[in-house]
Amino acid sequence: MNLRRSWRDWLGDVAVTAAAVLLGLLMLQASLNDFPEDSKTAIPRDIAIGVVSWIVMLLWRRRYPVAIALVMTAGQLTASTVLGTAMAAVFSVAMLRPWRTSVPVAATTALTVLGLFWLAPLSEREFREGIVAFGLLHVALLSTGMLVRSRRQLIASLRERARAAETEQRLRVEEARLLERERIAREMHDVLAHRISLLAVHAGALEFRPDAPAEQREAAGIIRQSAYEAMEDLREVIGVLRDDSPGAEPERPQPTLADVAGLVRESRRAGAHVTLEDGVPDAASVPSRVGRHAYRIVQEGLTNARKHAPGAHVLVSLGAGTDLDIEIVNALPPGPPARPLPGSGAGLVGLAERVALLGGTLEHGRTGDGRFRLRALLPLEIAHGAGAGGKGDTHGSELL
Repeated sequence: MNLRRSWRDWLGDVAVTAAAVLLGLLMLQASLNDFPEDSKTAIPRDIAIGVVSWIVMLLWRRRYPVAIALVMTAGQLTASTVLGTAMAAVFSVAMLRPWRTSVPVAATTALTVLGLFWLAPLSEREFREGIVAFGLLHVALLSTGMLVRSRRQLIASLRERARAAETEQRLRVEEARLLERERIAREMHDVLAHRISLLAVHAGALEFRPDAPAEQREAAGIIRQSAYEAMEDLREVIGVLRDDSPGAEPERPQPTLADVAGLVRESRRAGAHVTLEDGVPDAASVPSRVGRHAYRIVQEGLTNARKHAPGAHVLVSLGAGTDLDIEIVNALPPGPPARPLPGSGAGLVGLAERVALLGGTLEHGRTGDGRFRLRALLPLEIAHGAGAGGKGDTHGSELL
C-alpha cells in the first residue's frame, strides 16, 4: 500500500471510489426486491462487502488495477454493491494499463454481468434493457479510461520533449561558448606570434650590431632566445586548438576596426542594405585587440540581420569616447522569413564571451518602434594597462 501520493492522485482515487459507492448503492436499491423478506442480515451483509471493496479500491487501485478488477468481477456474484466497484475497476484498468490488458478485463466483467442478468428472474424487456445499459456503461468507462491514459502519455511526452529541448539548448550554448573561446585563442595566437616574432627580429638585429656594447649585445641575445622559447611555448599551448588537417583554413591577418568599412562593403555587394555611420575619428588609434573584437561584433550583427530580417535596412554606428560604442539596428520583419538561413542561434553567446573578456557590456533586444538593436560598449582604457574594468584577470586582459 502506497500512502505517499500527491494530492492530485488522492483526489483522483477519492473521485473514482465515490463513483463506485454511488453505483453500488444504486444497484443495491434496484435489487432490494430480490432479497428474501425473512432475512434480516442480507442487506447489511451486502453493504459490508461493498464497504470492503470500496476500501480496497481506494488504497490499491493504482498498484494492482488488474487484480482488483478480476476480484471485483468475481465479487459481483456475492453482493450487489460490488457491481459499482467492478465498474470503477474497469475504468482504472483502462486508465493505468494498455488496451491489450484493459479490453479483455472489461470483456470479462461485462460477461459476468451478462451471466447475472441471465440468472436473475427478469422479464425479457428488463433483460434487454439491463444488458444494453450495462454494455454501454462498460464501453463508456473503457473509452474514458483509455482517453485519460492517452492524454497523460501525451503530456508526459511533451514534458520530456521540453526537457530534452532545454538540455539541447544548454549544450548548444555551452558549445558556442567553447567554440568562441577557441576562436579567440586562435586570434590571440596569431597576434602574439606576430608581436613576439618582431621582438625577436629587433633583438637579433641589436645582438649582431658591431658597434653595440658587449653588454647590450648579451642582453639582446637573452631577449632573442627568450622570445624564441616563448614562441615555442605558445605554439605548444595553442597548437591543440589548431586544425592541422589538409583542408584546414590557413592563418590570415586578424581584422581591426579599420576593416569594418570593408565588411560593410561586402554586405552591400551581397545585396544587403547597410548604412555605416563611423564616428571614430582615428580608427588606427583604437587598440588592435579592441578593434578585432569590434569587427567580430559588427560581423555577427550583420549576419543576424541577414538571417532574421532579410532585406531590412541595417544601420551600423561606431562612436569613440571612454568606450568604443558599437550599435547595429535593423527593422524587424512582420513574420518569420520565408526561407530562414541555417544557424545554431548561439551567435550572441559568442559575442557575450568576447565582450566579457574586454570588461565591456552587451545589450540586445527589441525596441519600442519595432526594431532589433544590438549594442556593445568596449572600454578603451584597458589597452593602456588600466585593467578590465573589474572583470577578469589583468594579465588575461593584457594578452588580448
